[in-house]
Amino acid sequence: MSLTRSQYDAVMRVYDKRQLEDHRIMEERHRKAYSEIPELGMIDQKTADDAVERLRRSLMAVSGDEDKSAPSVEHAEPGRGHESPEARKRKLLAAHGFPEDYLDPVYSCSDCHDTGYIGKEKCHCFRQAVVDLFYTQSGLSDILGKENFGTFSLDWYPDDMADPVTGVSSRDAMAEIFDFCRKFASDYDRLQKPFLLLSGESGRGKTFLSHCIAKALIDSAHSVIYYSARDLFDDLADLRFRSGREARESGIDPDYVLSCDLLIIDDLGTEMPNDFTKSEFFSILNSRVGAGKGIIISTNLSPQDISDTYSPRIMSRILENFRLLNLYGKDIRILKRVAGKA
Repeated sequence: MSLTRSQYDAVMRVYDKRQLEDHRIMEERHRKAYSEIPELGMIDQKTADDAVERLRRSLMAVSGDEDKSAPSVEHAEPGRGHESPEARKRKLLAAHGFPEDYLDPVYSCSDCHDTGYIGKEKCHCFRQAVVDLFYTQSGLSDILGKENFGTFSLDWYPDDMADPVTGVSSRDAMAEIFDFCRKFASDYDRLQKPFLLLSGESGRGKTFLSHCIAKALIDSAHSVIYYSARDLFDDLADLRFRSGREARESGIDPDYVLSCDLLIIDDLGTEMPNDFTKSEFFSILNSRVGAGKGIIISTNLSPQDISDTYSPRIMSRILENFRLLNLYGKDIRILKRVAGKA
């Protein structure tokens, strides 16, 4: 769970908001209870008076002026025995229809008291706050509830349609690819080369599979960024060639593109290839591969098309480091539309 400084600050702002909300709830409860049960205020006043009296007696004892004939503070209220003020307040709350703990501190997380830390260790809720942030920053928060390993179905891949090269049916080939991707996600932190190239014609499930991996990694507190190739290179061009407000509105953080745990580049080849995109693409590949930072690329292009469109150097880098998975079958988008499930 690696966080940039800005991400850490964003998580801690969540805790700041929780603490403010805790305080608001407590103030509202205090106002309501004390307005309906005046005796609560009387108990507080008596407690404060007793504290002042104890302090006065302590100071007199030090000076040698203690009045030994005065009754002790603990027995100044007959009939109460040793019942604490808090116990009396709880009884009053219950007698007036409030929960006994109505005035206890309120926390979203009772373990860390909404600080994010237990001692010097991050609380379990801190990890969830990080996961929530990663969902927001991934650009995939809406779609991952629908497209994940749990919702993936092999039924869309025909078992009577064989790959002309391998002779393996579309369904059998996809079952193997699905298992590989699930293992890729579960073993992610142990992979020496966390790089995938998903290729195949449109509608074969490349984007769906990348979403499956993205959800599994975000749920295990890995930072993931998703970009279509067109948006990625357009945003980088805006940042490079525009200035001021126009560049800032692109919203891209080039450092985070290089440092996040997983970068997904979808639909490579749909952007307008030019010298800039080729240079940026190679730079991203080179930096992330060198740092061991995962990349998933999906494309309709064949390896030869990638070499022709970008450069043999880029294709060589991909062939050297990436696992190539070719998805074969029918266009699932069309199948779903025909079945009325689109």
